[in-house]
Amino acid sequence: MTVKQLSLPELVEQCVRLGIPAVGLWREPVRAYGLEASARLVRDAGLTVTSLCRGGFFTADGWLDDNRAAIDEAAALGADTLVLVSGGLPPGGRDLAAARARIAGAIAQLAPYAGERGVRLAIEPLHPMYAADRCAVSTLDQALEIAERFPAEQVGVVVDTYHVWWDDRAPAAVARAGAAGRLHSFQLADWTTPLPAGVLNGRGQLGDGVIDLRAWCELAAAAGHTGPVEVELFNDELWGRDGVEVLEETLKRFTELGISES
Repeated sequence: MTVKQLSLPELVEQCVRLGIPAVGLWREPVRAYGLEASARLVRDAGLTVTSLCRGGFFTADGWLDDNRAAIDEAAALGADTLVLVSGGLPPGGRDLAAARARIAGAIAQLAPYAGERGVRLAIEPLHPMYAADRCAVSTLDQALEIAERFPAEQVGVVVDTYHVWWDDRAPAAVARAGAAGRLHSFQLADWTTPLPAGVLNGRGQLGDGVIDLRAWCELAAAAGHTGPVEVELFNDELWGRDGVEVLEETLKRFTELGISES
């Protein structure tokens, strides 16, 4: 998504050229290119699919079939993690506790199905400004409270710096997730101000904002995270630039953080 202006073949070609060994994919471009063709393209290039985004939105009509399809797509791509953006309040709703209970109930229906297919469900808490319409799970503690009802190999959490950097309880939650084998995905994006009018597409390029990204990477490593580190940037300004240039810049910024894996 960081360089959504690139087609899937272009993205794969540039990852190979730049020595980027893995890529997190989104369902929309995969479906547009074709699931089998996408899986073959990535596999033949020698790339690993770190995660598929996204499942969730459990208030939507047809959510169960759609999420089962997302799990099947992840398995076909060889991705061991499906990211869940769980959805906010139902239309007319005001009860956040009930919304979170609904999310837990939905995951209870999906976890065994995912486990049978070798796909982990990763609950992503989103910044509280998204609680009403996109994700009623706002903190890592809330995400873990749900995840811990299920086997760790089936359900864990996503740590996305953009969404959790502000929470003074998040570092302890990262350690808790790591100790339990539930730190299934770790993503980087920076927080820049002022936020754009649309907010959603305001994730800052690495190093452009206020988050101590190196400290977060060290925190994840101390929690035992040895898997891939993803960069996920929703940013209209970046999307308006040449995609290859943005990818090169992002890799340079990432390398400057001193992280050994990407």
